[in-house]
Amino acid sequence: MAKVAITVNGSEGANVYPPFILGSSAIASGDEVVIFFCPGGAPAMVKGVVEKMQGKGLPPLLELVEGSLALGAKLYVCELALEAKDLKKEDFREGVEIIGATTFIHEIQDATITFSF
Repeated sequence: MAKVAITVNGSEGANVYPPFILGSSAIASGDEVVIFFCPGGAPAMVKGVVEKMQGKGLPPLLELVEGSLALGAKLYVCELALEAKDLKKEDFREGVEIIGATTFIHEIQDATITFSF
């Protein structure tokens, strides 16, 4: 079993779809998946945002997010995003945890696969 670490630094569909397509594929294959939203990507995890995203020929993003969470993916938002993007902890969707970059680095020390979007 591999550990897959993915960072997301944009909140557009082009930045958000790939982490969940790759992440849901990895977790469905038995891998551990950790997705970290940097401040630039954090707005994508605000309640109601992924429901509005739909890529042509792609599955609904909400299904990918909920499926990833249901299979055990860890979704983190960088705590710096709160002040940088004027967000509050309660703005984020259920299942998302706010952590610092140091905690994220500690969490992925044994990652065997990394991606960044």
